[in-house]
Amino acid sequence: MIKTDILIIGAGPVGLFTVFEAGLLKLKCHLIDALPQVGGQLSEIYPKKPIYDIPGYPSILAGDLVDRLMEQIAPFKPEFTLGERAEAIERTEDDRFLLTSNKGTKINAGIIAIAGGLGSFEPRKPPIPNIENFEDAGVNYFIRDPEIYRGKKILIAGGGDSALDWTIELAGIASEVTLVHRRNSFRGALDSVEKVTDLAKASKINLVTNAQAIGIKGDQKLTAVTIKSEGVEKDLEVDHFIPLFGLSPKLGPIANWDLNITKSAIDVNTLDYSTNVPGIYAIGDINNYEGKLKLILCGFHEATLMVQSAFKRIYPDQKLSFKYTTVTGIEGL
Repeated sequence: MIKTDILIIGAGPVGLFTVFEAGLLKLKCHLIDALPQVGGQLSEIYPKKPIYDIPGYPSILAGDLVDRLMEQIAPFKPEFTLGERAEAIERTEDDRFLLTSNKGTKINAGIIAIAGGLGSFEPRKPPIPNIENFEDAGVNYFIRDPEIYRGKKILIAGGGDSALDWTIELAGIASEVTLVHRRNSFRGALDSVEKVTDLAKASKINLVTNAQAIGIKGDQKLTAVTIKSEGVEKDLEVDHFIPLFGLSPKLGPIANWDLNITKSAIDVNTLDYSTNVPGIYAIGDINNYEGKLKLILCGFHEATLMVQSAFKRIYPDQKLSFKYTTVTGIEGL
């Protein structure tokens, strides 16, 4: 059986950064993730997508951020259980937790930190007849390698950050990029909206608003998508159709752990991001509180405060002395 101070459920960016903050307090961490590799959505869905809101990085690819985080936590020697789902927990007689995975792995921990991102997730698919027949044959819900689209005609549908960011990124790779959105306004960052608008004005992309994709054509491979705008239907010849409507979160077994949950997110106290179950915390996209922003950097902040509280729970009789790494350095902690 594995024993650790903090068991982190989810090896995405927030879970990885938790190892660093815990390591500064000399707390040992073990991470479990249903995915076969670390990085969460950054590795599984968009490793080549640029991220713009990480302090110190004007732009960094999602996969590169994962690499930097792994480099940062290496001195603290975290352990991993990958490709296994956190299934059940029970409280032990000494007020610790015993978690069992879907493959029978048992992990004993003083603290559980749920950093599972959106939980298990599925892409939200547009209500287009027979779209499943073209999945991986021209229809893609995730962009893992932008080079696949080099020199191709691309249609992106959506109005959020992912649709905007990938439109900007693929404008310099694909031969033709069209962005279709059912409204005239977007939900994404204002800077991204401005960049997309500028690209459209410069005729570097095609921007079609107040419209939506309603049909797909092709034999064994996608050849065209039917667009409906103001009651008029038109077939647009494309090589790839990429609907980016977000993900449908599913908590999975975590939903049965007696946690307070609102709309598939775990309610927390913003004092330390603790849940209603003593000893269990939730950080990152999986938690819920008033004013919540689903940003990686917000998850980093939550992890920092969470481990301070975790230390006090694990060592109630010890005085916590916070040290600045700028003064001590990692080796001096």
